[in-house]
Amino acid sequence: MVQIGYTMMTEQRGPRDLVADVVGAERAGFDFSVVSDHYFPWLEEQGHAPYAWAVLGAAAQATSRIPLMTYVTCPTFRYHPVVVAQKAATVQLLSEGRFRLGLGSGENLNEHVVGQGWPAVSVRQEMLAEAVRIIRELFEGGYVTRHGTYFDVEGARLWDLPDRPPPIGVAVSGPDSCELAGQLADLVIAVEPDPELVAGFARHGGAGKPAVGQLPVCWDTDRDAAVRRAHEQFRWFGGGWKVNADLPGTAGFAAASRFVRPEDVADAIPCGDRVEDFVDAVRPFVEAGFDEVALIQVGGDSQPAFIDWAESTLLPALRTEFWP
Repeated sequence: MVQIGYTMMTEQRGPRDLVADVVGAERAGFDFSVVSDHYFPWLEEQGHAPYAWAVLGAAAQATSRIPLMTYVTCPTFRYHPVVVAQKAATVQLLSEGRFRLGLGSGENLNEHVVGQGWPAVSVRQEMLAEAVRIIRELFEGGYVTRHGTYFDVEGARLWDLPDRPPPIGVAVSGPDSCELAGQLADLVIAVEPDPELVAGFARHGGAGKPAVGQLPVCWDTDRDAAVRRAHEQFRWFGGGWKVNADLPGTAGFAAASRFVRPEDVADAIPCGDRVEDFVDAVRPFVEAGFDEVALIQVGGDSQPAFIDWAESTLLPALRTEFWP
């Protein structure tokens, strides 16, 4: 039985609207929610990048049922892992146990702002593994002092700890990250419906643990308008993880996607209001072994109407198709 989630995409919506949207998603019956944690949008046309953790705090107070999750936070550059642990414990308390901490090795787009450079992916993965271990140790309570390869921790302690620490998810894109996630994570996170990612996570210790995917969609009663909007705001999406992780700013993404055509985007993202197209787009994730799929509705101003359509049409169709 696949769970269907709603994405608060900070790159395309201001903070008050993001909170209003997740309130609507809870009312509509989405099974969970996730929030991106960006300092920059991918493209200038998206136009936003509020602080995700402040949004989470407000969302935790404005909702009562829907689970919350970062998708994902990088705990190695903009944030030291001890600060991430403190933030995650606080949101878990505010949400009364509804929070999951999704972590990843980051994108240059967001992490370059602190001026620490952008090392090779192998180093970023080592940094992520060390950060996850620090966060888990802090979740256990007591004082933590560590002098690691990448991070120093001196007498840190979380003074407000929930009874149940937030489950930790790790984002994966290939065999090495699957091995890391299998060893350290409570769930695996991916943006591609690749069965090898789920299987690799399972082989390294993740068997039986949740797999969470994410899928962009662009609902509109006017399909042509949906295609134009998806091309304007999501043409970067087809670059692949190796490209998307390394480009340093919106100008780079605009240049990298300048030859992407509207029809190319429409081939990759369901556009319009044919519910069958949306169901067909979710199916590869289900067949690949994902337990949860978070939908991203492309276009900030379209969120309320999309949520209404999801409540009346999309969610019932998905549950009919994928719930036994």
